[in-house]
Amino acid sequence: MKKIEHIGIAVKNIENSNDLFSKLFGKPHYKTEVVESEGVKTSFFKVGSNKIELLEATNKESPIARFIEKKGEGIHHIAFEVSDIESEVERLTNEGFIVLNDKPKKGADNKLVVFLHPKSTNGVLVELCQEIKK
Repeated sequence: MKKIEHIGIAVKNIENSNDLFSKLFGKPHYKTEVVESEGVKTSFFKVGSNKIELLEATNKESPIARFIEKKGEGIHHIAFEVSDIESEVERLTNEGFIVLNDKPKKGADNKLVVFLHPKSTNGVLVELCQEIKK
């Protein structure tokens, strides 16, 4: 793993949260994007060399809607950048981690993503991210 790529925060209302986090960070978000396959609208902030991703559900069945229903708004996941997502999935599977999607899928911010089940990571949803090469 190369670095923390971003921290994902589940929110009920992305516009209100953009206002709140813009005040907190002293700068506006730089990007919004809808990921239909995940039922989520995202907004990204750059804070130093780190990124914060806000996530709002676009439908009641999305993972973010279920998360907020169970736990309320808050930190949803931590994402790590990797060089080769497929080899990392193989390595982590061999180490006993539970991979939620064994094939990388397109996520927000031009990334291929895979998630590790919180049951195998001390209750933390972990996302692996690899930049999609154009």
